[in-house]
Amino acid sequence: MASLAKAIFLKSPFQSICLKRTMATGSNPSKSRVFVVGVGMTKFEKPGSRDDFDYPDMAKECVESALADAKLDYNKVEQACVGYVYGDSTCGQRALYPLGMTGIPIYNLNNNCATGSSALHLAFQLISGGVSNCILALGFEKMQKGSLASVFSDRANPIQPHVENMMEIRELTGSPMAAQLFGNAGLEHMEKYGTTEEHFAKIAWKNHNHSVNNPKSQFRDKYTLEQIKNAPKIHGMLTKLQCCPTSDGGAAAILASQQFVHENGLEESAVEILGIEMTSDPSSSFKDKSCIKNVGYDMAKMAAESLYHKTGVTPNDVQVVELHDCFSANELITYEALGLCKEGKAGEFIDRNDNTYGGKYVVNPSGGLISKGHPLGATGLAQCYELTSQLRGKAEARQVKDAKVGLQHNLGLGGACVVALYGKPNLKQAKL
Repeated sequence: MASLAKAIFLKSPFQSICLKRTMATGSNPSKSRVFVVGVGMTKFEKPGSRDDFDYPDMAKECVESALADAKLDYNKVEQACVGYVYGDSTCGQRALYPLGMTGIPIYNLNNNCATGSSALHLAFQLISGGVSNCILALGFEKMQKGSLASVFSDRANPIQPHVENMMEIRELTGSPMAAQLFGNAGLEHMEKYGTTEEHFAKIAWKNHNHSVNNPKSQFRDKYTLEQIKNAPKIHGMLTKLQCCPTSDGGAAAILASQQFVHENGLEESAVEILGIEMTSDPSSSFKDKSCIKNVGYDMAKMAAESLYHKTGVTPNDVQVVELHDCFSANELITYEALGLCKEGKAGEFIDRNDNTYGGKYVVNPSGGLISKGHPLGATGLAQCYELTSQLRGKAEARQVKDAKVGLQHNLGLGGACVVALYGKPNLKQAKL
């Protein structure tokens, strides 16, 4: 098995990681592998800033960009997985029919803020399971201005158990509900581990600074740390500049099997999804009466630990991370959930600048949700776009030096969490 892995990854700087993955999974490394061969995304924008930019327009722009990136025609796509939160049934078909009515299966997905990565996860499964060789994963959102709110008032709210659990621990305030849920997780971390308000502000400061170099980011303004700290308070330590905005936008990725990559000569640009895991809330999310666990800490930890075990990759192998910073508080607790630092040590991790250029990892070089924006259905695929660009060495001013392994984390309350690992192997020698 090891000799086969060596043959496939001949002369690859990524060889040792792939060998670890092979030994960890006990699988044939030439079978059921999944590659990103094309990515595209729109600029993320303030809702309603372009009245003529509806979700079919977003889909057209980002899918055509992904197809052009992969040098493929739409008729090569065998199935499509489409994610959105705010929309009627079969929006996926409405968005894709103008690109070609080829009769392919089109799946419509909604998993709250993890919708885009849920589409990616399904596409990965269909290829790794041998069902298809080329699948489009697409996410888009046309959102309303202002804080997120429920659409339906005549049925059970899926987030109600999380809110009720929070209310058993903290007093309910008049702040936006999402800010309370995540802000209270930050307050718990401060009380338990001595984290300070400045640590949370430093995360937002970093992400806003990163987004200056991202032409597709909703916000590209550079702020001082004092401006971040002194912005209007939303809840607890969270100021306005530590909270993600609502956004319009779309993103797409084309996933392919190794056979498809070779048959179409896509070895040069292919980035491998080494593994991807999805979890939902374990009982501890509510049972342990923790605001940190209430917003997905254990979901993320379970997904990450399973992913590391199955791939043989460790956090020490990673250079670049795109994670779900809907609020600075969530980025901070997710450092620990993903194993980027030890539990309770996120403050020290931030103070060492281990989350930015020159440190151990570069986290959210895109600007993250806080500054790049957060169109719910598109976010997970925008993370895929960024990590694919980084591992290709094509991220321009955002490029992370010597990026070989990327880590993705996308969270949806209610709950869903997707964690994925990406790598850039040398496939030139790897003929079937």
